[in-house]
Amino acid sequence: MDPMKKAERDVEDKSKEAWREGEVQTKEAWRKVDGEDASDKLADTRDELSKRAGNAGDDIRKDLGNAGDDLRNIDEDRQAVNEPENM
Repeated sequence: MDPMKKAERDVEDKSKEAWREGEVQTKEAWRKVDGEDASDKLADTRDELSKRAGNAGDDIRKDLGNAGDDLRNIDEDRQAVNEPENM
């Protein structure tokens, strides 16, 4: 993968991660304004799980992309070794 694209994607992933964290913290704080009950705790748990799933999805996509890049590099190396030298 192009290093510039990788850097852009990393920034995007970190931005989404920070957004999710802020969203969860805001919702938790808002729910506590009038006291806390069981439904608030359940909603907080749901939001936390949703955030973690989103972050895990980003990590999996990134890792799969890295695996694809590794395979491409191996293939390019193999082709370079197998090409006859130009005379």
